[in-house]
Amino acid sequence: MDTYQTIQSQATGIYKDKGSKFLSFAFPVETEDEVKTIVAKLKKEYYDACHHCYAYILGYNSEKYRENDDGEPSGTAGKPICGQLRSKQLTNILIMVVRYFGGTKLGVSGLIEAYKTATIDVLQNAKIIEKIVLKEHQISFNYEQMNTVMKIVKDLNLQVVSQSFDNRSQLVFKVRLSDENRVLEVFQKLK
Repeated sequence: MDTYQTIQSQATGIYKDKGSKFLSFAFPVETEDEVKTIVAKLKKEYYDACHHCYAYILGYNSEKYRENDDGEPSGTAGKPICGQLRSKQLTNILIMVVRYFGGTKLGVSGLIEAYKTATIDVLQNAKIIEKIVLKEHQISFNYEQMNTVMKIVKDLNLQVVSQSFDNRSQLVFKVRLSDENRVLEVFQKLK
């Protein structure tokens, strides 16, 4: 499988329960560094909130993930957020729910329901899209092979990332995961 689902752009949502307000934010992300930057920015922007809970899933196989309860009872915030991401089969996404306490405790089941509902709301406001998994490769070739290489790039609809032409030229390209072996075999025949 070489496609995955994520969101197209940032989205927001809100959920209120017994005076507490849950502001939810969804972001398309690809790296943990992006996640850290966004989390830090939201914590700074909503510094007066009681909790900044989040979950993220990264990688087209959803291999990296994290759930953070930020002081809420264990498993009541990050886990329900992440559960919604998994139920929608989303990856390369960060959801943060910022809670302003309204004076009435919600209890464990109430918190789980609130964070789940806040996540559902933001995902309903987001546009879910399908993306193709691309793998990046680099090849080296003699300058004399330039026309042949560029014809292959065009014929196979490869996405050129960078190129340098000299006596020994370099080409960095991206190819759809399902086409990877076939494309690499074509380039192997050049040698």
